Amino acid sequence: MKTGYICHLSDIPEGSARGFGVADNDKKQELIVVRWKGEVRAFRNSCPHTGVNLEWMPDKFFNYDNTFLQCSTHGALFRPEDGYCIAGPCANQSLEQIPITVIKECIYFAQKV
Repeated sequence: MKTGYICHLSDIPEGSARGFGVADNDKKQELIVVRWKGEVRAFRNSCPHTGVNLEWMPDKFFNYDNTFLQCSTHGALFRPEDGYCIAGPCANQSLEQIPITVIKECIYFAQKV
């Protein structure tokens, strides 16, 4: 399996999320990497409702009280631990999770072959 570098683990403080544009076999993907309760997860930065990116400003993915990822367009709320939508026009759908690996404090995603 081929992997692509995303960032260093220290680039994402606990309880936060950052957006990254990565190349996957000459195709650019927009990802959200979330560090939440000791776990690191990555999701495609695309709302299941309309396909728009979630953030309202660069790296601003969380709602006001920092408990859920929020779509800036329609306000859908997603659990940071699994991307499941609990409220909004895409309720009961999920963000697409992207497989990642952490090796020596660096985060990598699995590239499509």
